[in-house]
Amino acid sequence: MIRDTSSQDAVIAAPKGQATRRRLIIAAGAVVLLAAGGYLFHKWRDTDHSVNVSRLRIAEVGRGTLIRDAAVNGRIVAAVSPTLYAPSLATVTLQTHAGDTVKKGQVLAVLESPDLSDALKKEQAAYAQIEADVARQRILARKQKLLAQRDADTAEIERLSAQRTLERYDAVSNEGIIAKIEYQKAKDALNSAAIRAKHADQASALESDNVALELESKIKQLEQQRSTLSNAQRRVDELTVRAPVDGFIGTLSVANRSVVPANTPLMTLVDLSRLEVELEVPETYVSDLGLGMTAEVNYGSGTTTGKLSALSPEVVKNQVLARVRFNGEQPAGLRQSQRITARLLIDEKRDVLMVQRGPFLESEGGRYAYVVRDGTAIRTPVKLGATSVSAVEILGGLKPGDKIVISGTETFENAERVSINQ
Repeated sequence: MIRDTSSQDAVIAAPKGQATRRRLIIAAGAVVLLAAGGYLFHKWRDTDHSVNVSRLRIAEVGRGTLIRDAAVNGRIVAAVSPTLYAPSLATVTLQTHAGDTVKKGQVLAVLESPDLSDALKKEQAAYAQIEADVARQRILARKQKLLAQRDADTAEIERLSAQRTLERYDAVSNEGIIAKIEYQKAKDALNSAAIRAKHADQASALESDNVALELESKIKQLEQQRSTLSNAQRRVDELTVRAPVDGFIGTLSVANRSVVPANTPLMTLVDLSRLEVELEVPETYVSDLGLGMTAEVNYGSGTTTGKLSALSPEVVKNQVLARVRFNGEQPAGLRQSQRITARLLIDEKRDVLMVQRGPFLESEGGRYAYVVRDGTAIRTPVKLGATSVSAVEILGGLKPGDKIVISGTETFENAERVSINQ
């Protein structure tokens, strides 16, 4: 049997006063524990809920520049995307297919319209007829002018002959060779010839004006017919549908060799060299938007800027369509109908009291916020101002350095005080 060492142990007496110190230490620890427990009990009694801090997001109120903006969605669209129409009832012969790349002026479709072709031939015949009438009128005008001038010249010759006769009578009137009555007849004949010559000359001028007016009238008819013929020719030329811009065929709206009525869409041409952004803006932002406003466009592989160039006056499903034109050169690699996101920079406020945006903004209409002090979230009335995608302006109820709960307040149930556990 192996013996233990109990026979070797000796009892050592404790130093004097050590027991008293131990009792004091135990008493002090008890007092501290009671104080901490009382503080925790008092704090727990004053709060309505207790929430772990890991379930909350807390942000600090500070000053800075608030950029008021709106985050919207959109897509890439062609700035130039004309739709080509049939000008009249016709049979369509397509010369291209959907997706084909075309150049400006290239023939895309040929339309056959017998009515327009017949109308053009009639106008051409009418133009030729009036053109011949104008040429005939020019000849007739010259002929009538010659006749009028002949009559005027004949009257002038008769006047000169009468004048010479009277001069001969004047030369011998003093010698008594001719009777006085003959002399008077010669004077009357001269006056009569002078009157006829004057009238003939005036008639010749009037005849010239008349034939000039008739010729001008014929020329006006010819010009009118030329305009009608040009219009008929234009309508026939429009039966050959050509590409107005470089691009590609987006969609074909009709089948080949089909008969279509007037104003029927034939195809859509897309010009990819000029792209824009079409945004779907919520109706609530429309009153704050204006042409020329800056927009930041995120197209996946990068970010670029542009200017608001157009705003639709129509509201569809609580949204308004807006167009953004790129600043400078458009980014490479963009595709038609590519989805994008954008920020519309509405306003910029400098040196304002602000805090990070969160779900608390929608809680109770943004009238209250939970301010964190000494591990307790206290429900505090606040007044909020402008908002952006990432921040919100504080107009009242908070001061710089305050920390508020911006997310997770849905579990507070509108309690006045909530304890936050670490």
